[in-house]
Amino acid sequence: MNALVVLILAAIGVGVGYGVYAKSIDRKVIQPDPSKATPARMYMDGVDFIPANRNVLFGYQFKSIAALGPILGPIIAVQWGWLPALAWIILGTFFIGWVQDYSSIIMGVREEGQTFGALSYRLISPRARNILLAFIYVYLLMIMGAFGIQVGGGSITDPKSILEVSGRAFGVQGGLLPNPAVPLGVIIVTLAGVLAGQMTYKWKQDIILTTVVTVVIALVGIWVGTLPAVQNFFKAIYGYQVIDGKTASPFLFLRVTQAGFIGSLLLLIFCYLGAVLPIWRWAQPINYVAFWIVLFGVLGGIIGLLIGRPSLGDFPAYQTFMGPAGPLWPMLFVTIACGAISGWHSLVSSSGTARQLEKETDALYVGGGAMFLEMVFATLAFLTATAGVGFAKYTEMKGWTVPAAVFPQGLSTFLNYWGLDAALGKGFGAAYGSVFLTLMALTIMHLVVRFMRVASAEALGDRFPILRNVHVGTIIALLLTIFLIWIVPFLQIWGVFGAANQLMASLALLLITLWLMSKAKSYQWTFWPFVFMFVTTVGALLWSAYAAFFRNLPKQTAWQGVVAQVTIGTLALVLVVLAIILVADALGSIRRYRAELAKARR
Repeated sequence: MNALVVLILAAIGVGVGYGVYAKSIDRKVIQPDPSKATPARMYMDGVDFIPANRNVLFGYQFKSIAALGPILGPIIAVQWGWLPALAWIILGTFFIGWVQDYSSIIMGVREEGQTFGALSYRLISPRARNILLAFIYVYLLMIMGAFGIQVGGGSITDPKSILEVSGRAFGVQGGLLPNPAVPLGVIIVTLAGVLAGQMTYKWKQDIILTTVVTVVIALVGIWVGTLPAVQNFFKAIYGYQVIDGKTASPFLFLRVTQAGFIGSLLLLIFCYLGAVLPIWRWAQPINYVAFWIVLFGVLGGIIGLLIGRPSLGDFPAYQTFMGPAGPLWPMLFVTIACGAISGWHSLVSSSGTARQLEKETDALYVGGGAMFLEMVFATLAFLTATAGVGFAKYTEMKGWTVPAAVFPQGLSTFLNYWGLDAALGKGFGAAYGSVFLTLMALTIMHLVVRFMRVASAEALGDRFPILRNVHVGTIIALLLTIFLIWIVPFLQIWGVFGAANQLMASLALLLITLWLMSKAKSYQWTFWPFVFMFVTTVGALLWSAYAAFFRNLPKQTAWQGVVAQVTIGTLALVLVVLAIILVADALGSIRRYRAELAKARR
């Protein structure tokens, strides 16, 4: 199949999904009122509640929901073949993805910006609040571990990526070694974002001027980061050496290299600032500037596809039911953890975007529109593996274990169809793809830590007042994160993260269904997606626990491997138990609301 056919299928999904289905639900069921005061206007505090321009908010929403999930998920998922992965990206977004994102915003706006914890207390039961908060905290920790391993440089567990020289151990290419062309570019994009916040909220500059100035600074910064002198500087910091023709970094402890140690610390500093500073000062403007970097990468990749018109070649439509990550069902549906549906989106939409929405009528454009754009983004990531890298190279690289290496290579192929490297220097396309990937992770992770410290304060703040301190809650979240990054293998944590992520989506759809029932509105469009996602994700978590305890644990000889398997298996079971208790409580609420609806119809 030609890549252009894939793009056409995605375009049809967007046109019909957003232009027909989503607009119909918006008009007939939700009926937004543009004159009604939103929480952003009623409770404006300059920190969390602040009215935002719909275009700025669209950029914030897209950059806040589109992390590594829609990039790495499709690349990992093509291990089962390209057809199942592509079908889930398009159909999942059409029937479930935009539904959750849009309705989470609407529910948050109409419930005065309340968190899911507060809403579950009222809609389900007092016990449900603490159960949901505990679930959310563990789930968010899975996000931090899965993303942090890929961009910060986690523990190298693949024996083929470990080299012994004169009694000293090194991690080599093929493992999780940070790209030296990335750090300066990311730092300058971050500073450009801080400048964007200053120009927008303090200097009151026009949004077009602010965008042009900050995005140009960011693009120049990415280019400067690719210069040999800059790369050599970061190679020295990372301790890189060339051994037997391979770039290597020495291990410092466990299986953490010097490069991985420094990369993970830089990641923690970025996330700390994002969690404690006002949202207008750090998270929102940085995400806005990063949105343009991502958008240019997506558009550049699509233009390259239109010029090069590559095919999927010999990449099989269907490869196998049992892949390296487990069985196609349920694991495919949690492996593509954001490109089709994501629980993370519900948290961003309800606790973040809903508090910044200026008008109710902006909800579909911001929430639904950003999700359909993410579907296009996931399709592009899918093509970087299938059309950009190809089946032979993907198999040779074991692309399902190093998707962060597949994406820049595939995107560079597309960008170079129109001569990007020829214009800006050899390797710029790959460097841009790597910065792109890193920004996708970091600009989500600082929001994740922000939500983690809010969740811990809301759940335990009464018993332990110290957790209400933003610095204490943030530091605890970051310490737990670094444990996962340095201990757990990537593919396993991705499976549990994906299952937890999709289970969070099912619980969000459950809350939205209960809210719609309480308002006597049509709820079938959220209820059946909840049922499908709940059954699928509980199955995925049970498989992950089984694989950890019975397939992988008996093979471990080192204590690090034992701890990793026990940690993964235990977290998977904890998430299942919490979710089942929460749904059991919710069934009582569903019966109650149905009885009230039946009584009202008599």
